[in-house]
Amino acid sequence: MKVGTDGVLLGVWTELDNPYSILDIGSGTGLISLMMAQRSNAEVIDAVELEDNAYEQTVENFENSDWGDRLFCYHASFQEFVNEIDDTYDLIISNPPFYNSTYKELDSERALARHSESLSYNELLLGVSKLLSPNGSFSVIIPFNEEENFIKIANEYLLFSNRITRVRGLVQSKIKRSLIQFSFTQKTINETELIIEKERHNYTNEYKNLVKDFYLKM
Repeated sequence: MKVGTDGVLLGVWTELDNPYSILDIGSGTGLISLMMAQRSNAEVIDAVELEDNAYEQTVENFENSDWGDRLFCYHASFQEFVNEIDDTYDLIISNPPFYNSTYKELDSERALARHSESLSYNELLLGVSKLLSPNGSFSVIIPFNEEENFIKIANEYLLFSNRITRVRGLVQSKIKRSLIQFSFTQKTINETELIIEKERHNYTNEYKNLVKDFYLKM
């Protein structure tokens, strides 16, 4: 699986508050976990991945990184993981499956990675509410058109949005993604907007400043 803009955005945007433990739900290549290792001193960075090839790629990338002693990937569905793990995490982060209503014409592995039937928003948020420490936070990137519904489900599990950044590809483009960070504390929401490009391959300064530590040619 290729490195996607969504994962990079989530990895750089997420606000860290010196977490001791981090969980990455649906690791894919392990990108977000590796970014968390680079950005933080967290002692425990766990990932969970169901799809076989993605799990193997995550493990290989963890082992070849400078932070392998802090990284571990579980080969399981998130639902299974929630039922077996007693620990809680200070930060939970996920670039979850989406395309909620229509099954896209993708090969089976990418379909699994991107279709919410493999992990519904309700199952995701229920699990997060069980595994998140009382003062922890949960960070996610989802399609903008699902933001309202996602926040409504989160509220049912007493997870409240504290930060929201809505993302446009270009100035004139429609909003495409919502980056949202939740906690169990209800407070005034910090809402911002991010535009990625001025024109094709001409990136905004805001985007460049956000991702510069992770793109070699930015």
